[in-house]
This record gives sequence, structure tokens and C-alpha cells, in this order.
Amino acid sequence: LSANICEDTFKILVATDIHLGYLEKDPVRGNDTFVTFDEILRNAQQKEVDFILLGGDLFHENKPSRKTLHNCIELLRKYCMGDHPVQFEILSDQSVNFGFSKFPWVNYQDGNLNISIPVFSIHGNHDDPTGADALCALDILSSAGLLNHFGRSSSVEKIDISPILLHKGSTKIALYGLGSIPDERLYRMFVNKQVTMLRPKEDEDNWFNLFVIHQNRSKHGATNYIPEQFLDDFIDLVIWGHEHECKIAPTRNEQQLFYVSQPGSSVVTSLSHIGLLHIKGKKMNMEKIPLETVRSFYIEDIVLADHPDIFNPDNPKVTQAVQAFCIEKVETLLDNAERERLGNPRQPEKPLIRLRVDYSGGFEPFSIHRFSQKFMERTANPKDIIHFFRHREQKEKNDEINFGKLIRRPASEGTTLRVEDLVKKYFQTAEKKVQLSLLTERGMGEAVQEFVDKEEKDAIEELVKFQLEKTQRFLKERHTDAEEAKIDEEVRKFRETRKENIEEEEEEVREAMTRARAHRSHEAALASCSSDDDLMDMGMSEQKNNDDSDAGTSVSFSRGRGRGRGQARGGRGQISTSRGASRRGRGNTTQEQSNSSRSYKPVSTPTKNMSIIDGMFRIVCCFHMPSQIAVTLQNAIMKLSSL
Repeated sequence: LSANICEDTFKILVATDIHLGYLEKDPVRGNDTFVTFDEILRNAQQKEVDFILLGGDLFHENKPSRKTLHNCIELLRKYCMGDHPVQFEILSDQSVNFGFSKFPWVNYQDGNLNISIPVFSIHGNHDDPTGADALCALDILSSAGLLNHFGRSSSVEKIDISPILLHKGSTKIALYGLGSIPDERLYRMFVNKQVTMLRPKEDEDNWFNLFVIHQNRSKHGATNYIPEQFLDDFIDLVIWGHEHECKIAPTRNEQQLFYVSQPGSSVVTSLSHIGLLHIKGKKMNMEKIPLETVRSFYIEDIVLADHPDIFNPDNPKVTQAVQAFCIEKVETLLDNAERERLGNPRQPEKPLIRLRVDYSGGFEPFSIHRFSQKFMERTANPKDIIHFFRHREQKEKNDEINFGKLIRRPASEGTTLRVEDLVKKYFQTAEKKVQLSLLTERGMGEAVQEFVDKEEKDAIEELVKFQLEKTQRFLKERHTDAEEAKIDEEVRKFRETRKENIEEEEEEVREAMTRARAHRSHEAALASCSSDDDLMDMGMSEQKNNDDSDAGTSVSFSRGRGRGRGQARGGRGQISTSRGASRRGRGNTTQEQSNSSRSYKPVSTPTKNMSIIDGMFRIVCCFHMPSQIAVTLQNAIMKLSSL
């Protein structure tokens, strides 16, 4: 009987947001992510799972270091290669499932490889495909035959999610995956019914439909998340990545009638688990497996004003009293950490301790550096044990925007500074005389972000040139007179129209990025020679510019639904088995010369090894931005590059 159960039951190890390489340069915490990944893979091997399913962000950086890549490859080879036979089959067209790979078939069916535990993974927002060839670290692992990267979509107009059809005994799983896409864009595509989840042509109601997604689940803004009701109701279970809070026990969505499991991150949090998912027919069970090698983490909030019997802000020695109180609290947390150690010899000894001290009410902070010296050998984070902050009192009729209330950040990731947001915030609040008159804040912000994050050195220049060309065509079509006032008014109207059409603006940025990538092949040839002859005339008006439940959760699906509802969701079609070639469009590298009554001074093309600061001066010199804007952008990028 037990043999029959095993033959019909899928055992899947589920994990998300492993973030390999997080704090890899930290002398104490640098190996934490690799130790935990080792534990995850060891669990998979010991429990003899059929496969491992990862929900994105395997890597913390878009371009992981050699150390991170080496450790990842070493662990995958150690645990996932061997003679243990794979017990399930794939029935779908693998050239569709893995069409982006030069080896469009699952790795365990490759005659040159010996895979015992297949790994299937979508990409997250940290390790998404970028660059001229739209590659990511998962593609390197895929080419090496160590991982199966699925759920990629290159289209910005329509997404067809074709499932990987898995078969084991009497159990059939339709595995859907969608790698990370900017939330606003995906939200709009769902609303416009541009997302389609294809279904098997045969016995579509007998498949267990499993969907892996990596997006914001909680609401971060009007469209900066993906509501669960957007997903098709024929789905049985959603594995939700990106959110770091551990809510691994499946919870039922009463509107859509499917279940959602949010495994959270294996990066240090108060609760870190992976899941062992059992699927037999249309029934499932999610077993929680606590991770024993995760560094212990203790956090406590202290509000000094809540202890008037201990602290009096008028006492000249109150600061010493606060420091003594905090030392006592840290000692208590260290004692708790020692008592609660899980006993795993691979669990790091030094815990993470954090005291968040609200010193509002007339108190003063003490020296954090001096405080950290007392716990240098006992904690993993001595330099940031104490976090001082002031509670912001609400004021009536206060028109000042509290950005802290508007922006939510995952606790485990800390504060993330985005150049795009800084640029946008600056221009939206700048004085009228330094406002952008042609480019939009969104476009410029995204171009600068591409320049910093993904080394698209021509992103800013191409965006400006593209906008100049488009504006010139607009003015010619309007037959605008050469009078400066009329030109400026028409440009202002054109810019406001573009700001209202977000979709068109995103397309413009993508076109600029495509042009920038197309130029990359030419830059290598030009790097060794002088670029003084490459002159450019610019014409136009002046630029003014992230579990409280039992150990297992069992669910039996017996819904007699048809194909489900289609309100505000993508429709569903049938799986197409036709094989198609994937082609990437490339922008035309030939640029029109700009002719206008006003032109800028010729500026030579920058060299290949251009630094971030060079890029900022490039904005100033090439496009005549006011120096105040340049200084702000330069400081923002210097701040980001120092993190």
C-alpha cells in the first residue's frame, strides 16, 4: 500500500528568497546564506524529494560575485547530482517551457548529465534577466545543467503562461511560473486581460494546478502589487515569493477558492521555514520544516517616554541611565539566545540583536560606537545593535508629505535606496525654474537607474536623443512657428500628454534601452581610439530641466468548477505545442541629426570605462542641465554606490 502511495505522490521541497551572497563581505555573517542553502539542499536529499521548487531571488545581486556563483554551483553539484532515479515524467512541449535556453529540455533528461534531484526556479527581482542578451545568473546555472529556469516572458504586450506538465503515477501537476515583472506593468497587463494561463487540452479538471509567482502581495501602492483576485480561479495552490514574512501554511482565498503559501525568506527573520509539499491527485499537504542553521535574531522596541519612573529627561545623568538600561536589555536577549539554541552545530553562535530605541520626549542618544565595543565578541552585528529614532508627532493641517508612511520596506532587507526614486522625488519638489521641461521625471529616473544598476552606459543619452527626435516630429506635425514662446508652450503640452500616458512612456524608455544595448557592440571597437570626431548637435528648447498554524496543512480539492471567471483577469486558452523562435528586436543605431534654430556645443562621446560620476557629468555637459540638478543627482548616485 505504501509503495502505491509513493508511486502516486509528488514530494516537492519549496523555498523562496534564499538571497545567496547577502552580506558576503561581512567577516561574521558572510557565509550565512551558503550554510542555509546547504541545509535546504541536504533536506531535499534526505527526504528524497521528487524535485525542488524555488520561487525567485536565489541570488541577492543581479550580478553575483565569483564566490557566490562558485559556492552555489558547488552545492547544487554536491546534492542534486547522482544515481537516484527521477520518478516523474514531463508531458508538455519542453521547447515551449524552456524556450529561452540553448538546451530546451529538462536537465535530468540530458544524456550527458546525471541528475538525482531536479531544481525548477523562476527568477526574482534581485536576479532578473538584464543586459544586451537579457541573461541572468539562473541562465548560467541552466546552461551548466544544474537548474531548470522557467517562467520567463520577454513580451511587454502579452504574456502566455504555458505550464510544465508533470506526471507521476495517477497524479498530474500543471506547474505554472511567472518570473518577476515590475508590479505596475504586470498589474496593468492583468487589468487589460493581457495575461493568459494556458490549460491542458485533455482532462483539464484532473490536473493539480500549481502556480509560482514573485511579486508584491501586500499593497504598496495603487498598482504596486498583484491582488490575489487577479489570478485565475482554476489554480489550486499559489507559491508566493518576494514577501519575506513566513506564512508557509496554505491559506484559503475565499473569493478565488485557491490556497496561497508564502514560504518567506531564508535570510535572517524571526521565523524561517521551508516546505515539504505532498501532492496526490487533487489533495495536498504542506509540512513545515524549520531551518536550524539560520542565525538567531532577537529584536525589541524601547520607548523611553513610557518609563517616566526610570527616565527623567531633565536629569543630567539620564543618558547614562538609558545606556545602562539598554545594556541590561541586550544581556537578557543574549541569555535568551543561548538558552534557545537549536543544537545544530552548523548554526552560527553569535546572534543578531537589535534594540529600536524611541528617544522622543526630550531625550538624547548616546554613542553607538562606544556601546558596540561592549558586545564586539558576542553579537554578529555589534555596530548596529542600537537603532535610535524619534516618533513623529502628527500635526493638524500639516501639508508636509511623510515619505516614511508611504514607502514600505521588507524588514530583512533593510533600507533600499533607489536612484530612480531620488530623481523623481527631486524633480517633483524642485523649484519651477529647475523643473524638467522636455523629459519626464519617470523617464529620467529609470534611465539613471539603468545606468547605475545594469551598466547601460548609453541609457541616459539615448533617452534624451529619442525624446528630442520625438518632440521635433511633434512640432513639425503641428507646424509650430519659430517663435520661442509658441515652441515652449507646445513642448509643455506635449510633455503633459506623455506624463498621462504611462504605458507609452515605458515604451519610450524600453526603446532607449534597446538603442543603448545596440551601441554596446560598437563601443569595444571605439574604446581604444579617440572619440573627438564623434560630435553631436542637440537642438530644442533649454533642458530645465515583504505562521501561526500546525506542522502540516492538508487540503482536498473537490470543486466542480469550469474554467472559472474572467473578471479583471487574463483569459485562458489551450496549450500550444508549436515551436517558435524567440527573437529580440534591436534598435536602429543610426540617429538623425537634429536641426533647429538653437543647438548645443559639440561634446565628445565618453570612453568605455566611464564611472558613475562621469555619467553624472555627462548629463550636465551633454544636455546642459542646471548645476543644481547635477549636484543632486551626483550626490544621490554617490550615496547609492557607497552602499
